[in-house]
Amino acid sequence: MRAGALHGPAFDALCVDVEAYYAGKLARYGATPLGVDWSCEATQHLRFVKLLAVCDFASAFSLNDLGCGYGALAGFLAAHHPAAAVDYLGIDLSRAMVHRARRRYRRRPGVRFVVARGCPRVADYALASGIMNVKLTQPLAVWEAYVRAILAEMHRASRLGFSVNFLTRPARGAPADQLYCPDPSMWERFCVDELGCRVRVLRDYGLRECTLLVWPGEAGARGR
Repeated sequence: MRAGALHGPAFDALCVDVEAYYAGKLARYGATPLGVDWSCEATQHLRFVKLLAVCDFASAFSLNDLGCGYGALAGFLAAHHPAAAVDYLGIDLSRAMVHRARRRYRRRPGVRFVVARGCPRVADYALASGIMNVKLTQPLAVWEAYVRAILAEMHRASRLGFSVNFLTRPARGAPADQLYCPDPSMWERFCVDELGCRVRVLRDYGLRECTLLVWPGEAGARGR
């Protein structure tokens, strides 16, 4: 992917809106699941379990956490995979989120956080939880161009695989016009046909969403 593909006037405006939205959540709810617009810790942890299925914990690996928020995944890894040797880099476009994450994990070895839109390094794996769900008032065409750029960026910066999740339907009472709830097969096809990857789609795990696990592979190959 060419340098600067996550930049440009449309994406710049989009990122300003998204950063403001999550800064507001963090200011209101603090470093909690509600502070990153998730309902509770239990569902947040279930998402992490599904996303981490792309990783092979049998050996040490590096991990880019794109849209890391206050660093909840770093805490989850320490609690649920204490023996794993993970070189973790949390990445977020929100300076407020990164500041909170750095303060929270300042004494944790192997854990770092940076402010960025994309991945500043190539790692073994990359994860993104929820960063493509809240499109606010962005036009659909702009938002889907942004999603394509993020998926291409994660593919570029991942040696062994990456994973993302998408809403499939909004919660009752949620502002449906501001949420992005695609048919996941659209993005499965993109990862296969455009990125040349193998894809496994995880569904029906009790949440209004699905998870795409993506590994390098021959174009047209689905599943693992």
